[in-house]
Amino acid sequence: MNDTLTLTGVVATDPQARTTTSGIPMTSFRLASSQRRFDRAAGRWIDGDTNWYSVTAFRHLGTNAGRSLVKGDRVVVVGRLKIRRWEQAERSGSSVDLEADTIGHDLSWGTSVYSRVRPTSAEPASTAEESFPDALPDAGAEAFSAPPREQEPVPF
Repeated sequence: MNDTLTLTGVVATDPQARTTTSGIPMTSFRLASSQRRFDRAAGRWIDGDTNWYSVTAFRHLGTNAGRSLVKGDRVVVVGRLKIRRWEQAERSGSSVDLEADTIGHDLSWGTSVYSRVRPTSAEPASTAEESFPDALPDAGAEAFSAPPREQEPVPF
């Protein structure tokens, strides 16, 4: 199965940045996704069932995700769905994995500050695979102030 999905949800675990045995950077985390609906009779929002996904991002996306995401962030993820069966001792089940093509903060719930990652001038863009400057390009970090992370969403 090679279905492409768009998911919205909450980063439910601390993102884990690692490098594969072949040297490719990757970041993985669990995504909790549940639907909310407004119950007019009760006059309140009701959470539906939660679906859980294991999200993995590779290469530049993996590096950037590892530097940008924290547990509790609301995100939008586009990627390829993979369902795997597993067995461990006397237990078995299914794992729903998403290999991410794109990840971004869900701006319905807050604001975000974007800074573009550019290759260093000494390397051509095609060979600058792992060139990630720590400082913000073109402007110092003082030019940006990150929004408070404790902002509560406004129900629609």
